[in-house]
Amino acid sequence: MADITDIKAILYTEKSLDLQEEGVIVVQTTPRMTKNGLKEVFREYFDIKPLKVNSMRVPGKVKRFKGIEGKRPNSKKFYVKLPEDAKIESLAV
Repeated sequence: MADITDIKAILYTEKSLDLQEEGVIVVQTTPRMTKNGLKEVFREYFDIKPLKVNSMRVPGKVKRFKGIEGKRPNSKKFYVKLPEDAKIESLAV
């Protein structure tokens, strides 16, 4: 069962801000989140029914810090198309 705690962040990049003008927001989540789970979270917490959800797996990068190799965690990115009249107050930039 998906929960709002599985959402890590709303991404604010140049590309995502351009998409926000078209009604699409970009959400970074844990790898276990599914499309249906994300739709359920949006319905339950924001009272918005997404029109379309696209997902993308993002593998964690391997990085070095002081000669020690480590790996960033894996995540998922979702592109969520919202209805035209839908607004999320906490996302206002």
